[in-house]
Formats: sequence, C-alpha cells, structure tokens
Amino acid sequence: MRQGFSLIELSIGLVIIGLITGGILAGQSLMQASELRSVITDLDKYKNATISFRQKYDALPGDFAAAEATWGTAHATDATCITTPSTTIVTCNGDENGFINSAARSNERFRFWQHLKNAGLIEGNYDGIAHGATANAATTANAPQGRIGTSLWHINWFGALSGSTIFFDGNYDNAFQFGGAFVDYDPATPIFKPEHAWNIDAKVDDGKPALGKVVVRAQGGFNTCTTAAAAASTNLNADYLLSGQALTCSLVFRNYLQRS
Repeated sequence: MRQGFSLIELSIGLVIIGLITGGILAGQSLMQASELRSVITDLDKYKNATISFRQKYDALPGDFAAAEATWGTAHATDATCITTPSTTIVTCNGDENGFINSAARSNERFRFWQHLKNAGLIEGNYDGIAHGATANAATTANAPQGRIGTSLWHINWFGALSGSTIFFDGNYDNAFQFGGAFVDYDPATPIFKPEHAWNIDAKVDDGKPALGKVVVRAQGGFNTCTTAAAAASTNLNADYLLSGQALTCSLVFRNYLQRS
C-alpha cells in the first residue's frame, strides 16, 4: 500500500528547495557583482596602459605620429591605410594633435587599441579599422570586449558638447565608452540598469549621472536612465533613476586621457 509523504518529509523537501533557490540567487548576485567590478578593473587597466604608452612614446596611442617608424606601415597611401586591416603589428600613423578621432592616414579610434597591443600593454588582437558603415563602427575585431553581455570598449574625442539628445552638456575631450554592441556604430546599446550604472559611478566618481568623470549616455532619452526630462541635456543635477529595472544606461568615462 502506497503512503503519502509525512509532514516532516515535506518540510525537509521545502527546506532543501529553499536552500537550492537561495544558492542560485546568491550565485547570480555574486556573478553580477563580479561583472560590475570588471568594468572598473578594465577602466583602470586601459587608463594605466595609456599613461605608460604616453610616458614611453610621448604621444597618445592611435594619435602616435611615429607609429609606422616603430612597427611598420600597413599601406603607403593615406586613403588606403585608413581602411587597411592589420593582421600583424604593421599600422598607420596618427596626426599627434591630442585628439583620438580620424586623421588623414588613420582611424585613431581603432588604431588606439592596436598601438596599445603593439606596445605590449594590453592583450587581444585589434585590426585598427572600422567594421561597418560609419567611422565609429566597433566590433570585437577592432575593440576590446567586456564581460557583460555584448559589451565593448570604445575611445573617441567628443570635445565640448551642448544641446545633445544623448549626452549631458559638458566637456568630454577624449573619452572611454562602455556599452553594448550597436551595428555600424560605437557601443551605444544600453547595458546597465540605473542601479548598476550608479554602483560603478559611485565607486570611482561622484555617483551623479551628469557630473564628474563618469557620466551616462542617454541613448533612450535622459529620463530612461536618470531623473532628467527626456531632452534635458542641461539638467546637470539629475540623479540615477534607481527605481528603473530595464537596461537603459551605458557609461562614458570622460577626460581620462591627458593629451601629450
């Protein structure tokens, strides 16, 4: 004759299920915390690598005008060098004006990573050219991948911005970006919940999305990641929208790279 479970057996089963569920949730929380820490770790790594490069070559990577004399030439013609991928250390010169953008011979945004690799300061393989329809088209072929989803690192000179629909007003100069891969463009896809973006900002800066060195890129409107109005690029007193549970934020680390 079959008998049902006793109350004690059922209680033990529920306790075991609870422990398993708690362990899964704790594991997810630890993994998430590790991913957030990795952003800060990578930022420090790339910042320090850039400082070391500048000390050695007296120029910023990507912007380095003696890169070809140091590692060899990818192509002799300016217009061709800028679109010639490098499978070895051969490369293209930057114009050494302090801005990591585009020069006559080079897309400095992507030669930046190649120059750092050539100098032995970071790992990976970066071919130094855009991979899409725009000069900012970033993929894993030309930029480092992060540990969060489809995340990529990017570098660009923005200068002083005002009235933008996706950036708060302010001086950005040469800035690192961290976000999700976006076809034919820089990594602009939001990849953080507001709480997670705030967590990173508060650890390395001031915890304010429009002030300091760590700021948000408001790809979906300023009111999705922050408390600012949808188009209020001037609302520099905004806070992170900590109640938001969607992935609405990506981050910009501005003024981290001093010009040579």
